[in-house]
Amino acid sequence: MGAVMGTFSSLQTKQRRPSKDKIEDELEMTMVCHRPEGLEQLEAQTNFTKRELQVLYRGFKNECPSGMVNEETFKQIYAQFFPHGDASTYAHYLFHAFDTTQTGSVKFEDFVTALSILLRGTVHEKLRWTFNLYDINKDGYINKEEMMDIVKAIYDMMGKYTYPVLKEDTPRQHVDVFFQKMDKNKDGIVTLDEFLESCQEDDNIMRSLQLFQNVM
Repeated sequence: MGAVMGTFSSLQTKQRRPSKDKIEDELEMTMVCHRPEGLEQLEAQTNFTKRELQVLYRGFKNECPSGMVNEETFKQIYAQFFPHGDASTYAHYLFHAFDTTQTGSVKFEDFVTALSILLRGTVHEKLRWTFNLYDINKDGYINKEEMMDIVKAIYDMMGKYTYPVLKEDTPRQHVDVFFQKMDKNKDGIVTLDEFLESCQEDDNIMRSLQLFQNVM
């Protein structure tokens, strides 16, 4: 979560400009290839104020003048926050979680909607979003290999300096414990209901997910 927020909030800090009046704000939003939905509509759909949306949009536009970001650009931005590890695989999964329409690009609306959930959503909303991230093939279930792919990508991204004594089988052990707790009927897959129930009744799982969410 911190990395995603930092990706664009740091950009608007570096290139902060004097505040403009409403007419100029609306005018600048027409000067891109993709114009986002009206701020009033986004304000109604998210947990951000109009002023917060304007600040987020400026940061987004500074890095993505076209109003959209593709996967390669997203990976390049994300890699800056994890110089000691390989963030490319996790950034790939995260990008596709943001790209809800599977168009190959993330628009400002996609970005701010996800950010609203991750920063200010309810526990239930955050868990549903996390489930979608882990459900790589979008079939409505999480299998053990999908969970393994995400967890390993997180370990790879954090790098050897963060985990100096990390053993090669640590991600697998982590996943084995999680999956055993979540797959309540032992059918080899975790449904959304199983995921929600397991996370909310097991403090260890919830704490681990909160740690993982810090790299979003």
